[in-house]
Amino acid sequence: MSAPISARPAGFFRDVQSVAIRALKQLPRDLEFVIPALAVPTFFLIVNIGALQDVANFTSIEIDYKAFQLPVGIVFAVTGISRASALVLDIQDGYFDRLLLTPVSRRALLIGLMVSDFTLVLGLTIPVTALGFAMGVRFPTGPLGVLMFMFMGAAWGVAFTGFPYAIALRTGNPSAVNASFILFFPFAFMTTTFLPLESMTGWLGEVARYNPVTYLLAGLRSLFVGWEAGELVKGMAAILGVAIVSQALAFSALRGRVRQK
Repeated sequence: MSAPISARPAGFFRDVQSVAIRALKQLPRDLEFVIPALAVPTFFLIVNIGALQDVANFTSIEIDYKAFQLPVGIVFAVTGISRASALVLDIQDGYFDRLLLTPVSRRALLIGLMVSDFTLVLGLTIPVTALGFAMGVRFPTGPLGVLMFMFMGAAWGVAFTGFPYAIALRTGNPSAVNASFILFFPFAFMTTTFLPLESMTGWLGEVARYNPVTYLLAGLRSLFVGWEAGELVKGMAAILGVAIVSQALAFSALRGRVRQK
């Protein structure tokens, strides 16, 4: 009598690869959320530069105002971009529950999506950076500086994805996931979006000092001056800090969703 056939785990990295590839293959069908991710930062970049460039001449900004605003465009382009909406659909149509009946690694279900997110947001940094070049922005740090600029932007995008994934897994509600970008508004506007930290006063200046986006923007802007290790380290630390919080929430929500089954 032959032995019964049973499913065998493919291994953690193979599971991550499978989830990531599936998510990337779905992207062409979900361009409606990618296009605004480029339109919004382009709009803000052009408007902010046109409206505030003359005012910036009276501040302590050490670089061209176009270069000062380009990191803002990158941050707006990559923040909140994730496959969380697709995850909600998988939860609603039962696909996610069927996955939980297989030997697939539970952690790979999220990590695979985040791998695809990194690929997506890294791609989004390319046209925004190209727009900066078209506007006359240049990197004294050379090609490596450009790559570092894009990598830090993409890393921030993935660091933030934990929040929409946590909402998706907790609620299974697409409206709640779509509204998760609201979480970014305090980060986006209570920081050095328009002016350097030295020019901000009162309570807004104090809030900006504790806002991780302040240090992310400072790290990105430092690449238009030179290789300033201190600013880059602070920027990466800000990314890491947000990642720890958001990913902890996401994986906690994943464990809660798994326990329900």
